[in-house]
Amino acid sequence: MIDHLPLFHRIAGRPVVVLGSGEAAEARRRLVARAGGSVIGDLGEGIERGARFAFITHEDDAAAESDAIRARGAGLLVNVTDRPGLCDFTVPSILDRSPVLVAIGTGGVSAGLAKQLRLRLEQIVPQSLGALATALGTAREALRARFPDAGNRRRALDAALAQGGPLDPLAPGGADRMEDWLAGASTIAGETIEIVLRSDDPEDLTLREARLLGTADLVAFETGVAPQILDRVRADAKRVTIAPAQVPPAGDGLVILLRASDCPC
Repeated sequence: MIDHLPLFHRIAGRPVVVLGSGEAAEARRRLVARAGGSVIGDLGEGIERGARFAFITHEDDAAAESDAIRARGAGLLVNVTDRPGLCDFTVPSILDRSPVLVAIGTGGVSAGLAKQLRLRLEQIVPQSLGALATALGTAREALRARFPDAGNRRRALDAALAQGGPLDPLAPGGADRMEDWLAGASTIAGETIEIVLRSDDPEDLTLREARLLGTADLVAFETGVAPQILDRVRADAKRVTIAPAQVPPAGDGLVILLRASDCPC
């Protein structure tokens, strides 16, 4: 289970309240401006103009709590600097490869940890990732024409974007290969793969097993499969519960059969 639901909000051209002074307030103002938002420094004005978010950076505890209560009472979502207990949302560390954004959050526990993770990822994720994302968006209609069936389209993209694939997002220059890939891309045949779990701990999944769960079209799982394992399944994949030793139903695309662990742990 996760403690926070990560969301990306469009605030371009919209009012966002930022209260307080000093470095923390300036950092929030820069963040809002970077996303195209209109910074409002007065809570009353922000409420009147229909703001949906408020960043509160007061150093004084009483002032911070008072403004947080007032903003929340007016329907705004509130972030209070260094006071996780008063926050409706936290601010992640952002890796920018626009239009791709990677947001790393710790639920307000450690901004330093989030920053260091982002710095590591900065060394791995190429600058060309944004161009690849833009090329995929531009090719949307061509992809639909090439693969009218949504399942076939998704499987073809999964194969192309996988590690070592022609559009591998961590390999530089993917956008330059888009046209050639699309011209030669073909439908990926369906298959059924059985995974016998070794334990109820998702950390015991191999990298291949985790990848398969993340790309499956249908997952048939025995009743004893732990919920934390199923959390690794692609969110919009079809799921079917089966009895032990039962044969899974037929399905198009990639079908994963999950057998429960017989480990007594």
